Amino acid sequence: MPCGRASTSAWRPRSRTIELPAASAGHSGRRRLCIITADDFGLHPAVNAAVDEAHRSGVLTATSLMVAGPAVADAARRARALPSLRVGLHLTLADGAAVLPRSQIPDLVDADNRFHDNMVGAGWRFFALPRVRAQLAAEIRAQFAAFGRLGLPLDHLDAHKHFHLHPTVLSLALHIGREFGLRAVRIPAEPHLATSRLLAPWLALMRTRVRRAGMACNDQLFGVGHSGAMDEARLLRILRDLPPGVTEVYLHPATESGAAIAPSMHGYRHRDELGALLSPAVREALAAPGIQLGSYADVTAFRARL
Repeated sequence: MPCGRASTSAWRPRSRTIELPAASAGHSGRRRLCIITADDFGLHPAVNAAVDEAHRSGVLTATSLMVAGPAVADAARRARALPSLRVGLHLTLADGAAVLPRSQIPDLVDADNRFHDNMVGAGWRFFALPRVRAQLAAEIRAQFAAFGRLGLPLDHLDAHKHFHLHPTVLSLALHIGREFGLRAVRIPAEPHLATSRLLAPWLALMRTRVRRAGMACNDQLFGVGHSGAMDEARLLRILRDLPPGVTEVYLHPATESGAAIAPSMHGYRHRDELGALLSPAVREALAAPGIQLGSYADVTAFRARL
């Protein structure tokens, strides 16, 4: 079931859109809103440069910001110069640095103030230990607050490695995020993916919880199954068979590739993903009848027209 309509009293769409041709306007069952997002904004200057180029010259409509990323200041500067680029919070609770110092969240981070790599172990502690949940809540709040201090409108929430799938993380993010104006959340449900089938009950519950919180979300997501390998050919195949409703496609573009961006990204083809976002063939595919190119800021109005 799609997420309900979020309140938009202080939430103004500023994304670029491709208007529907008049001949297709009546086919509401096939209408499609496509959100194209770059994750890991702020992780590396090469990521920031790619996001900038892909929005100015390509089809990128949104990005997700790591507020403790080494290049966050450069990312924020670029985002302020691109008012049509919608920016969300890429909540980071694994494979990255924390906002709070280790003295305040000793159970979450190592001596270098980086989150522990064992997500299963961390997830168990989030659920079972009140002391750890309190530290988790403090760090989530600190990340929302850090985003707010940058002066950028908050478009949406997602999480590094989709850690907001964890019920405790999701609960805290929805509760705390509402205080910071959160209006939309990514649901990491990719059609035909084995993990999505295994997680189907939880993904349905996740969608229900987001909807009950009065927030918007996507109907489906592409990028999970081929993370780091979303080249032009793969992106064109996705767009050729784009399902009805709200689809988010996320990529990891950068002007450098692989471990040059982060050790955990060895093998990622960042430059190929940037090439896909700049591809004339991809732009042409998105101009097909019935497709609107936009962002989470457009979801409420899109659903109202269905």
